[in-house]
Amino acid sequence: MPKSRIKILNHTQIQQKIDRMAYQIWEDCFEEKELVIAGIASRGYVLAERLKSVLEKISKIKVKLVRITLNKEIDHLDAETDVPVEKCRNKVIIVVDDVLNSGRTLGYGLGVFLNIPTRKVRTAVLVDRSHKLFPISTDFAGLTVSTVSQEHISVEFGKKEDSVYLS
Repeated sequence: MPKSRIKILNHTQIQQKIDRMAYQIWEDCFEEKELVIAGIASRGYVLAERLKSVLEKISKIKVKLVRITLNKEIDHLDAETDVPVEKCRNKVIIVVDDVLNSGRTLGYGLGVFLNIPTRKVRTAVLVDRSHKLFPISTDFAGLTVSTVSQEHISVEFGKKEDSVYLS
């Protein structure tokens, strides 16, 4: 029998969460001239693009977008960025992913920037499940959901419709 899926956020609600997160980032970084939004491929990068778009509409902060690609099949940090990490030196960095579950992916995403000096590093996720195994916390979360460990949250970004499901 297939698992049932419950839609917990629709397209409009997701956009409202992204807008709110963008305003929170702007409030946290209002004195900055430039910041880096680093999205973890693939859905974290889509969220990062959308945050960048809203930030550029509501503020004068220049936003540099970075894609982080992680090898999730191994048990140590193996990551690549589409922009040299050195170009993020002495900037505010927001590491973005779609869902925070155990914290492993977000932790590895943060690890990319450990060897350069930064002004500050923040994290942003659309959904925080509160099942952390790693000492990772979110600075900007669209929605915090308490689930049991057997449940799964999936984010689907589509061309016409976005959705977040609990299954």
